[in-house]
Amino acid sequence: MDPVPPAHPLRRTPVQQRSADRLARILDACAELLDETGYENLSTRAVALRAGVPIGSVYRFFGNKRAMAVALAHRNLDQYAEGIQARLALLPGTDWRPVVDAVLDEYLAMKRSVPGFALVDFGVPAPPPEGPAVDPNHLVAARLTELLCAHLGLTPAPALARAVLVAVEATDALVQLAFRVDPAGDPGIVAETRAMMHAYLARVLD
Repeated sequence: MDPVPPAHPLRRTPVQQRSADRLARILDACAELLDETGYENLSTRAVALRAGVPIGSVYRFFGNKRAMAVALAHRNLDQYAEGIQARLALLPGTDWRPVVDAVLDEYLAMKRSVPGFALVDFGVPAPPPEGPAVDPNHLVAARLTELLCAHLGLTPAPALARAVLVAVEATDALVQLAFRVDPAGDPGIVAETRAMMHAYLARVLD
């Protein structure tokens, strides 16, 4: 995953519900077209046509297709965090292993069902713009550290944050492998990924 900036790259933040709905339709159309045509063939005009909005509406929010994909990546991260929170609401805060399982299971569920996620999960398959950028796995790890600490009553110490980042990097690579072997995610590799996460994070969570 290539770096994305830490804030949504919107030219204009929607204020009214009608504008927010239009923005959602644009991002939905972007996600669908990513699955159908790939990133290289994605265009703002095609997104506008699919979303049923004037091309000017797209440019009101985004300067180019990369900005659209970046916004989609951020929306995916928000959706991922919300999905994890919903799963954690059903779990006690006394055992970290089901919590870690929930983190992996939500990612797998999104990988299998969210349009455009195969190409744009939390990062963008395009060269980053000039200037500093934040690696998407750092954004994911920071959000996960917050969620884990809040649910388990932990202090977000540097050692824990570092361990979560390493786990995210390793899990990202293994999940990519699982979906290369099997479009639905190879069960054996997923099981090994889960075992790796448990064994590694036990160092800081036990």
